[in-house]
Amino acid sequence: MLITEFVEKEKIPLDGVQSAEILLGRDTRPSGESLLEAAKQGISSIHGAIALDLGILTTPQLHWMVRARNKGMKATEPAYFEQISSSFRCLVDLIPNETKSSKMDNTVVVDGADGVGGEKLEVLKSMLTSLVIEVRNTGKGGGLLNDGVGADYVQKEKVVPRGFCSNDVGLRCASLDGDADRLVYFSVPTSSSRKIDLVDGDKILSLFALFIKEQLSILTKEGTEKLDNSYHARLGVIQTAYANGASTDYLKQSGLEVIFTPTGVKHLHEKAAQFDIGIYFEANGHGTILFSESWLSLLEARNNELGLASEGSEQQKAALRLLSVSKLINQAVGDALSCLLLVEVILQHKGWSIHKWNELYQDLPSRQLKVKVVDRTAVATTNAETVAISPPGIQEAIDAETAKYPKGRCFIRPSGTEDVIRVYAEASTQEAADSLAGSVAKIVDRFLGFSSSQQ
Repeated sequence: MLITEFVEKEKIPLDGVQSAEILLGRDTRPSGESLLEAAKQGISSIHGAIALDLGILTTPQLHWMVRARNKGMKATEPAYFEQISSSFRCLVDLIPNETKSSKMDNTVVVDGADGVGGEKLEVLKSMLTSLVIEVRNTGKGGGLLNDGVGADYVQKEKVVPRGFCSNDVGLRCASLDGDADRLVYFSVPTSSSRKIDLVDGDKILSLFALFIKEQLSILTKEGTEKLDNSYHARLGVIQTAYANGASTDYLKQSGLEVIFTPTGVKHLHEKAAQFDIGIYFEANGHGTILFSESWLSLLEARNNELGLASEGSEQQKAALRLLSVSKLINQAVGDALSCLLLVEVILQHKGWSIHKWNELYQDLPSRQLKVKVVDRTAVATTNAETVAISPPGIQEAIDAETAKYPKGRCFIRPSGTEDVIRVYAEASTQEAADSLAGSVAKIVDRFLGFSSSQQ
């Protein structure tokens, strides 16, 4: 994207601007210092460009600061911590009294992936009350970044990360990824196995969507006065085809509008921005909530009206909760730290354990394969990558095979980085999902003339 296109799209005011500020940050890896120095030298060679070294940061913190800077807000790490911690405290204060009286465990054990996120979480937890955070794999114990730890490892392998053991059975646990833009939860069901009960990005999305929908329902319900329709937000939930089909069914059955986009955060973020409130997540734990500026202005006005007419009412509390969520969540990019706090306060609000949360729906068994090809562009797709339009006849063959399996769903898409065609399949049992994926891999092989497939 050209700089001019970016400026126009992001509505960045440039009147009278004669220079550009480039915000830089780095993580805790040893290579960070040399990469930072190279970036500074490159920026200094551009007339009017100024490099601002913000030190060691998570990727989402840097995104948050760029967004804050472009909005004329204070763009520092203390400002980031203060905003998300104070918004969390506000949401805690608004938890219903009947839920506060329940004895819910307020401790979460977090795997920091031996990356920068664990270090930052140690700072953040000191600013919180009503939540106890135990951080493991902070990077200080000599562990390697993402080596047997982290959100990606936990989500794909479905086993406990390094630093967790049988003593953690039943605890609410979470994993960040190395740069802290992904988050997944898990629990250890038994002491005799390394397997976990995974609570992935699809279920984080479901939790957020249910809470937002609940607050909107309270805000817009008719009481003694009829509310203007302008306060009714259009709430959209954005997924890719890789979202588990059970999550999509659950969201639709809950009365939510679900939209699909091609794989990639850029597609999800762009579509979410088209709603008054747009929520997107990938199963890997990367996602966030976007609030439109126009609707937030209406919400601020409505909150002020309620404060004068019915302060302390359920409608005003709902308005305050939504405003607090908009400040707690990182609207620039997926942020494991802010998402962690939002998950925790919603669980407290509802009085749910991780097990209750995990029971929202049961994931359909799935299998992913990849088929090696010489030219991945031989396959073209449409409908958010769920339908293959070339080569001719391949989609019909996939449909015929999929129809043989109860709750079967399968699609293929070319990889964006390597010469393989990716196959995703779901079915009512793991054996059926494996069989469907294998059969469709053979169809791809037959149509494209190759014979090498691998998991």
